[in-house]
Amino acid sequence: MRGPLKKMHARLDSPVQYHLPLGDQSIALNPLIGKPIKLIYTGHIFCVHCNRSIKKTFNQGYCYPCFISLAQCDLCIMKPETCHYAEGTCREPDWGLAFCFQPHIVYLANSSGIKVGITRQTQIPTRWMDQGAAQALPIFKVQSRYMAGLIEVVIAKYISDKTSWQQMLKNQVESIDLAAKRDELLGKCEAELAGIKQRFGQQAIESLTGEQPVDIHFPVDNYPVKIKSFNLDKNAEVSGVLHGIKGQYLLLDTGVINVRKFSGYECEFSM
Repeated sequence: MRGPLKKMHARLDSPVQYHLPLGDQSIALNPLIGKPIKLIYTGHIFCVHCNRSIKKTFNQGYCYPCFISLAQCDLCIMKPETCHYAEGTCREPDWGLAFCFQPHIVYLANSSGIKVGITRQTQIPTRWMDQGAAQALPIFKVQSRYMAGLIEVVIAKYISDKTSWQQMLKNQVESIDLAAKRDELLGKCEAELAGIKQRFGQQAIESLTGEQPVDIHFPVDNYPVKIKSFNLDKNAEVSGVLHGIKGQYLLLDTGVINVRKFSGYECEFSM
C-alpha cells in the first residue's frame, strides 16, 4: 500500500480504534498491534491542501503558498485570542465564519498532567484522542473560537495549555479528579470569567457544570521507557513491532513516530 500520510482517524471505544489513511486507502491498525510493520518514505511530498509536489512542508503538511495564504494556517488558529476577523484582515472571511464562528468547547484534559484546551464542538472527542488524553472534561461551551481563546488564556494562568508528548508516550500520568479541579479553577478565575461574560453577554458562554469526565483507553500493550523518535527526513525507513497507538503516535519496539508531523509524505506501508 502506498500514498501520502494523513492524520490517523480515531474512534472512541475501549480501546480507541485507529485507522491510518494512506492515499485513498485506510489501514485498520488495532489488529496489527504485536506484529511487525514497515513504513518507507519514497522521497515525494504532496501538499495536504492543493496536492502539489513540494520539497518541504510547513505547518504539518502544507506547501509555502498555502501556508501563507490559508486562514487555517494563520497564527490565530494556534492563538485564537489573537483573532483579527473583526479588523477585516482575515485571510479567508468565509472560511473564518464557517470554522471559527461556531460552537467551541473549553475543556480540561489529562494527557501528561492537567491542561486546558479548546476545540470545535464537532471535534469532541476526536481532539482528546489526538492529544493522547487519558481523561477529559468539557467545562464551557461558547459561540466562537475567539471567546474560547480568551477563556483559555485566563485558565492557563493556573495550569498548562500544552502537553509533554514524551511523558504522554511513557504513560507517566496519574489520575486526576477533573471535576474538583474545574471547580477550583473556576473559583480562581471567577472575576476574569465574569468580565468575559459581561463583554459578550451571559448567553454567549455556557458553563457545563453537569458534564461528567470521559476516560479514554488507548490500544497499547507496552509503553516505551525511553523515547526514540523517528524522523523521515533523516531516515526513510521506519520498521519494528507495533506495540500500540496513542495520540497521533505509532509506538514501535524500535521507536515512535508522529504520523501527523509527516502529513503529505508519500510512504509505502507493509506488514
